[in-house]
Amino acid sequence: MPIKILIMDTAIDNVFPPREPKPKWLRVKLPTGKNYTELRGLVDKYKLNTICTSGSCPNMGECWGEGTATFMILGNICTRSCGFCGVKTGRPETVDWDEPEKVARSIKIMNIKHAVITSVDRDDLKDMGSIIWAETVKAIRRMNPNTTLETLIPDFQGNTRNLDRIIEVNPEVVSHNMETVKRLTREVRIQAKYEKSLGVLRYLKEQGIKRTKSGIMLGLGETEEEVIQVLHDLAAAKVDIVTIGQYLQPSKKHLPVKEFITPEQFAKYEKIGKELGFRHVESGALVRSSYHAEKHIH
Repeated sequence: MPIKILIMDTAIDNVFPPREPKPKWLRVKLPTGKNYTELRGLVDKYKLNTICTSGSCPNMGECWGEGTATFMILGNICTRSCGFCGVKTGRPETVDWDEPEKVARSIKIMNIKHAVITSVDRDDLKDMGSIIWAETVKAIRRMNPNTTLETLIPDFQGNTRNLDRIIEVNPEVVSHNMETVKRLTREVRIQAKYEKSLGVLRYLKEQGIKRTKSGIMLGLGETEEEVIQVLHDLAAAKVDIVTIGQYLQPSKKHLPVKEFITPEQFAKYEKIGKELGFRHVESGALVRSSYHAEKHIH
């Protein structure tokens, strides 16, 4: 009989181990409050692709309360099939060239102070979506001159011309996630390469991006030594901000959780990260890429 654990008070099947209920430090209350209710209504009304909702993020209530939200552009079907990710894989829809204005308008309607923009991978497009990416940043800036921005970008297959389009519009923070340790990259990210992602982060910094950022998930079978090596690699690439969180299985078709990392272990990684000189280290079970994103511009 499949084991069920509760995440955000919803059931997720076949997460193993554990032989007992999920650890108490993973329990979160469903988001509530006036701000959250209003924003949720707007997201539903305008059919916005926020990764906050589609990814069932445990911090949605807290982030929305701070005036931060994450928007997903270029549709909600990805050309890649990463084993950890709940986003659908398949043939994406045609690019919506009105999307930059729609996202900018949404940010204005929602009165967002700090917006995080992310996207599915669009390996089906010649520019891999980089033109829409740049146009979205420009549209947000035009309509919301006081809103700060983080762009959580795909690797664009390491193509510098595509990366240059992001660099030219110069968001306050540019983020690209390593997701896991080197040994597990092929299993977890399938079409991505560890060194290519490191190269993207290195290139962004070399080209003058003020704040670069990356994140990893734990609980996929990595060792402590491997996690510390990722931190060293990111420090060598002059990354400014690191997020470290617990992997939670989106469905029984996804990679299983091998281990629940303790708060003490997360605290240890935070300490190591700070000793390595990162400007910000967010390390905890419920940390996601965009957690406390509004603080990372400083």
